[in-house]
Amino acid sequence: MSRTQRNALIAAFFFFLMPALMVLDHRYGSRLRQAIEQGTYTDADFQKYHRKVFTVLEVIDGDTIDIDIPDGTHEDTRIRLIGVDTPETKHPTVGLMYYGPEATQYTTQQALGKQVTILLDTVSDQRDRYGRLLAYVVLADGRVLNAELIKNGFGYAYLSFPHSQFTTYQALMEQAIAEKKGLWANAARDDLPKWLKQKRPDLLRY
Repeated sequence: MSRTQRNALIAAFFFFLMPALMVLDHRYGSRLRQAIEQGTYTDADFQKYHRKVFTVLEVIDGDTIDIDIPDGTHEDTRIRLIGVDTPETKHPTVGLMYYGPEATQYTTQQALGKQVTILLDTVSDQRDRYGRLLAYVVLADGRVLNAELIKNGFGYAYLSFPHSQFTTYQALMEQAIAEKKGLWANAARDDLPKWLKQKRPDLLRY
């Protein structure tokens, strides 16, 4: 195929096929996305947890909770809130970080002993390297705990792994920084986790 023919095909794609796809998405997009979601997750975790309601039994720290359903040999399931990282409180090498207790207290107030809805993501892995379930935690009033932690300055948008709310959570963190919410009111660069300092060398530099 010559370069001229290839360029013509590319031009045809953008001028004819793309508008047709946009019309199809407008008319049938929601049903298509629902079918994709259902087809993407057919494994046991999706069937067991996605859009199901559970009670929060324990708050480990700001971004980690246990819910009341067995997971393998464990009596309950450990959830790692996807897309958010809160300051450590019990890490074996990092120890207690700035604003860690406040983040844990916030998650405790919002979720401990309450019923929450678990949502799995269509982009990320379903488990982390420790075997914890990666999920969004929807509170009874419809707020998503993951987003609330970032929006109110109790945690950072986690920039190391992709997920469907990546851009939204980045924007929430920028807003919290601008408004000096929570930890951003007085945090110094040394208070930030190592991964965030590497990803954002500009953050709290001055």
